[in-house]
Formats: sequence, structure tokens, C-alpha cells
Amino acid sequence: MIFDAEGRLLLLKPTYKKGWTIPGGQVEASGESPWEACQRETREECGLRVNHARLVCVDFLAPRPNRPGGMRFLFDCGIFTDEQLESIVLQEEELSEHCLAHLAEAVALLRGPVSRRVSAAVGADRCIYLEGGRPVPGVTS
Repeated sequence: MIFDAEGRLLLLKPTYKKGWTIPGGQVEASGESPWEACQRETREECGLRVNHARLVCVDFLAPRPNRPGGMRFLFDCGIFTDEQLESIVLQEEELSEHCLAHLAEAVALLRGPVSRRVSAAVGADRCIYLEGGRPVPGVTS
């Protein structure tokens, strides 16, 4: 998650699926770590360099037909300056536009587990554990 000074969240509009998302993607099988993937994907998708972050959510997604399951890691990459955000260059093959949205609007524009993940993690004082984007009974963070 990347925010501006007003607390708005950076959202990206993918060309390959409906709705909006946040910068992110798959961990490379070459041994890349989730943190390295966060840095690489953010740089590739919108040209922003992420140098520090806080892990705010770990979400387990069960496999479904034609969709791999696995762990999803959500990092809060902090507040970026207007100058940094004005330098966004989208990955044209995958993204058509970007915007900054206040949390309520962002949660409405995001879909499924990503929306639930962001909603649960923003403002949390520690890392949250979810399954399918939802809290797990009996598990506290």
C-alpha cells in the first residue's frame, strides 16, 4: 500500500481484469522473497521505488480451479510525496490508469480479498492474519 500525504491509497486499473487493485504481483520462483517482490512489482507496475515498509497482513488463499492458492503478503510502504507520485509511469501492457482514493472509496473500488485485506490492515497496529481476506476465529494478531 502506498499513500499520499492526505491518506489516500494508490490504486491501479489493470487491463487484464475488472476493477482496481494496488501495486503487487507474484513472487518469482527464482527464490525472490515477498519483500523483494513488493519492491520489484511496484517498480515495474508504476515506476515507484519502495525502500522501506511494514508488513501489515498475511492472507492465506485456498486454491480454486484455474487459480493458485497460497500466501499473500501486504506491506504498508508509507507516505509518498506529491513529487514521487507525479513521477508514476504505468506498465502499459498491464495497467491503463491510476488514482488516489480515500479509504472508503478505495475499499469500494477494490475487489474481493484485496478489498478485505486493505480494510483490515489500514490502521492496525500489528500484522493481521487472514484467510480468504477474512479474520480467522481463534486467531489473534
